[in-house]
Amino acid sequence: MRSKQPIDELYRKRAGAYDISANVYYLIGFREFAYRKRAVEALNAKPGDTLVEIGCGTGLNFSLVQQKIGPTGKIVGVDLTDKMLDRARSRVERSGWKNVQLVQSDASSYKFPCDVAGIISTFAITLVPEFDQVIKRGANALSSGGRFVILDLKKPEGFPLALVRLGVLLTKPFGVSLDLMDRHPWESVRKYLREILFADLYNGFAYISAGEAY
Repeated sequence: MRSKQPIDELYRKRAGAYDISANVYYLIGFREFAYRKRAVEALNAKPGDTLVEIGCGTGLNFSLVQQKIGPTGKIVGVDLTDKMLDRARSRVERSGWKNVQLVQSDASSYKFPCDVAGIISTFAITLVPEFDQVIKRGANALSSGGRFVILDLKKPEGFPLALVRLGVLLTKPFGVSLDLMDRHPWESVRKYLREILFADLYNGFAYISAGEAY
């Protein structure tokens, strides 16, 4: 089990330039914003819903979520790193959103509110060693019909190891390592929820998984 301190330190250092550096991957055809938009669509959120984002980072998904839940809804953004939350807080203040609560917490110890309409994690939950327990607790916190959506990276099937290693190298600035490729959060979604979506993205180097509470 990897220590979380290096991940925290990494994202504290990267917080100031995170949004810009994330956009660099567009140069190799990785359409991050389009993937984030698709993940938010999979939540099937409605006006007035309360949604939790695990690993919200700088709040890149907030504008997409706001379009779905409106001012009567609520976003709870959870992140391990204070500097990332500082950036998210600045985004919230600039946008004038009054319905966003930011929580600094390790995902493994975060206590979900009861009966939330949806939970989302984008490019974050694979970094959490206890991802299975996080998904289990999240599934138990969802209201009937609520959805847990994950957008993340994975090891593509059938690709040469050298190509996989190249993919890891390109994403190393965000804490990705080869051992993380053996973590399969989508299997936990299937275990604790009714799977409604699994889709490979970017030739299998990324995926969207969505499950619905019974």
